[in-house]
Amino acid sequence: MNRRQILLGTAGAGATLAVGGIPSAVTGKTRSAPTGSDAGALPMPVPSRILPGPVPEQDRSRTRMERGWLFHEGDVVAPAPDGHNATYLSVKAGNALGAAAMAYDDSDWAPVRLPHDWASAQPFVKTANISQGYRPRGIGWYRRTLRLKPVDRGKTILLHFDGIATNATVWVNGSVVAHNWSAYNSVEIDLTPFARFGDDLNVIAVRVDADAMEGWWYEGAGIYRHAWLIRRAPVAIITDGVHCDPRRGPDGVWHVPVSVTLGSSDRRNVTVTVEAMLLDPDGTQIASAQTSATVAMLERATATIAMPVTAPRIWSIETPTLYTVVTRVRRGDAIVDERRTPIGFRTIRFDADRGFFLNEQPVKLKGVCLHQDHAGVGTAIPDSLVRWRLERLKAMGCNAIRCSHNAPAAELLDLCDAMGFVVMDENRQFNPAPDYMAQLEWMVRRDRNHPSVILWSVFNEEPMQGTEAGVEMLRRMAHAAHALDDSRPVTAAMNGAFFDPVNVSSVVGVTGFNYYQGDYDRFHQLNPTKPITSSEDTSAYETRGAFASDPARHIQSSYDVEAASWGDTHRGTWKKIAERPFVAGGFVWTGFDYHGEPTPHEWPTISSFFGVLDLCGFPKTAFDIHRAHWVDDTPVVSLTPHWTWPGREGAPVTVLVMSNAERVVLRLNGRIVGQATVDRIMGTEFIVPYAPGRIEVTALRGNSVVATAAHATAGAPVALRLTPARTVMAGDGEDAQPVTIDAVDAAGRHVPTANLPTRFAVEGAAIIGIGNGDPNSHEPEKGNARSLFNGLAQVILQADAGRGPVVMTASAPGLKPARLVIDRVGIGAPGQIPVATATMAIREWRRSPAFAARPDPALAPVDGDNNSWAFVRSGTPVDPSAAGRWRIYRAGVSPWRRVAQEGGLIRFAAIAGRAELWIDGTRLAVKDAAQTGPLEATMPAGGAVRTIVLMVEALPGVSSGIVGAVTLEPHAR
Repeated sequence: MNRRQILLGTAGAGATLAVGGIPSAVTGKTRSAPTGSDAGALPMPVPSRILPGPVPEQDRSRTRMERGWLFHEGDVVAPAPDGHNATYLSVKAGNALGAAAMAYDDSDWAPVRLPHDWASAQPFVKTANISQGYRPRGIGWYRRTLRLKPVDRGKTILLHFDGIATNATVWVNGSVVAHNWSAYNSVEIDLTPFARFGDDLNVIAVRVDADAMEGWWYEGAGIYRHAWLIRRAPVAIITDGVHCDPRRGPDGVWHVPVSVTLGSSDRRNVTVTVEAMLLDPDGTQIASAQTSATVAMLERATATIAMPVTAPRIWSIETPTLYTVVTRVRRGDAIVDERRTPIGFRTIRFDADRGFFLNEQPVKLKGVCLHQDHAGVGTAIPDSLVRWRLERLKAMGCNAIRCSHNAPAAELLDLCDAMGFVVMDENRQFNPAPDYMAQLEWMVRRDRNHPSVILWSVFNEEPMQGTEAGVEMLRRMAHAAHALDDSRPVTAAMNGAFFDPVNVSSVVGVTGFNYYQGDYDRFHQLNPTKPITSSEDTSAYETRGAFASDPARHIQSSYDVEAASWGDTHRGTWKKIAERPFVAGGFVWTGFDYHGEPTPHEWPTISSFFGVLDLCGFPKTAFDIHRAHWVDDTPVVSLTPHWTWPGREGAPVTVLVMSNAERVVLRLNGRIVGQATVDRIMGTEFIVPYAPGRIEVTALRGNSVVATAAHATAGAPVALRLTPARTVMAGDGEDAQPVTIDAVDAAGRHVPTANLPTRFAVEGAAIIGIGNGDPNSHEPEKGNARSLFNGLAQVILQADAGRGPVVMTASAPGLKPARLVIDRVGIGAPGQIPVATATMAIREWRRSPAFAARPDPALAPVDGDNNSWAFVRSGTPVDPSAAGRWRIYRAGVSPWRRVAQEGGLIRFAAIAGRAELWIDGTRLAVKDAAQTGPLEATMPAGGAVRTIVLMVEALPGVSSGIVGAVTLEPHAR
């Protein structure tokens, strides 16, 4: 097997499908994959052969801590303390009760890796909350054991969660260290004062209350974004402590102002040097500056630097050119901290008459609203799948993202910077009270260096938008945002009150319209100096692959004819925006379908119909509509619907053609059945009597054909096909991608009407989610089976670590199975904090007096005898005794549940002297060497109290005993 075979997907005996090829049910041979214009083509991109590069590392002090977590679904109620002394101790530092306690038995909890959304694996339940997609959420617990090396002593050590849905309480070593009230802001905890080092392990416990809701959409449950351990020098840059977005002065000269916030956990005042360097896109240093700062112990200080820049390359949507600011902290001659911050040189402004300007050029915002949600994985979307979703939007001509209705994952903004999107960054809670103002300030601090971010949105559709209180609330929040970043305007997504005597449009820089398109003109006339944008629009309904509405079956036509009462169709909405230069642009509700908010239906519908693409990212008709609206640099033409309608011969079929060309000509089986001048916004409809065969549209500019699209009538399905997004994956244990499953006929044509059960298996990767885009499907989104819905289903694979192939197979009753081979490239995995196995410590022992001869291991002190046998702890040696060389150590232990059920491993880190280990009267291990050393043995399964006896024989005149830690741990899984 060679690399070319793997890349082409043709390696492996018995392969029935070539990646990038179509199987022939007759010959088994393959032909080249069709383009999107070919009849019978799969309505998805041809697989890419390129492995995307990683997002550059910005903070090397951070290490992912996403392995080694244990999870318990449901609450764990702590026992009430028994008596005064227990109550007294329970409220002391380090003495948390229940699942937050250090010694809590979590041995039978489920191992999970982060990011983790436990709700995505839940069944759909009619009595669960409709807005959250009929999925129970509830309460869950996470625990992790953490070993910190002695070399980390003296550092600033932080625990950082990018997002926990929804309310969270965090304990470290039995002490409460954080409460958090939102799913969408990060939680950062200073572990430094609580940290333990070496063999003294740390225990992290997180209680997540996902019954608390912030939104009316599916929000997931659990630690659903990345988690990090941060280890920094005692004096270092704080998280989000570099502010360095470029500015252009009135004279046209660029400079990069760098503001660096330093924090200290040192025991004295420290003076450091702060350096800043600017690297161009090729990595060449083109500017530098430095200053000094003195940081008082346990305080913060800010250092400021400015770097002038001559004629930088400009960041734009078409050419998203990124520079890097490298910020370093020197203590003496040593570099103790470094950050690498991507930046872009660009200007933005909103004009009341002409809309949005990027680099002084007018740009219409062709945007979509996005929730963090995808079929199969819920809110725990891998970074590589976030990239793929953005690629789908880019292919549609989308240039703007509204983060609805909350701050996004940081990785989304990194990708928007690199891929050329502009972003409306949105706050979740409209509330200037301290807890919630802190969430807004966190968002602005974290995101203010991103060239993609052009607007701060402080709320979405708040009932107080037309009140004096609402104005005062917004005024304070806008002030807080501008105090941290004075380069971007603040907006608010209003859904009314635009003409009330008092309303928040008076105190925002850009007025956001959620719908109310009939009021654009009036507002502009009454407020001629106020820029406006559509912050949310459309709310049109489509079921992917359906072309007739059936309310009884909760199906919406994909002809772009169904819309909510407050919205409009995709075409009608864009027409109102495109015709008004003073409207900066729009944000379609929504780019992708999402779980929850199943408007206009209820049970059994479990997800939305609003998306331009469905839950899997499969395109609806709206995708081609917006391609015609938004793509300017490439000819576009599309044809709706498919052309497989058995039993409808002679019946009229409405054919919708969308194009950005000048004219279109429609042919059926080679005969012209219609032609028209293009209406780029509304498209052209033809009524064509159905006849099997080939229907094709050509788009012309002048007399030249610039684009074509076609459908051919498909026959009965005879085989399955697997099409990945990429023919190559990174073998880093993190890379994920979607694979499309469809059925093909004997000629290799996609069968758009196939609704078949399929099963699949994979080697070299894990299946982390499945879906098919059906808003009414209750099939599990985890597992290895999924039905095709209107021809399509999706499997999301996450590659294993290391070099080798990913092999996926799929089958369906009566069809030829499919086999797919993807190259898994050996790429180093992102650093992870090593997993530390949780162990049960055996600390308390009864030690016998010395015996001259080997005693009976069954010997024990009489019940109630608290004097003749000593009470000792592990790690305590005993001096030589003239009375004898033998001693017995006894302990009664109730093992953790998993050890009791499955058995475990008992480890003595260090025993001085020869030794015999007995458990429940059976000798399990012998240590023959008298020198100090370890001993371990397997403890058989068994509940109740287990009797552990260690008999130790000392050398004459030498100390002996249990001189190290003793642990009991479950067998590794």
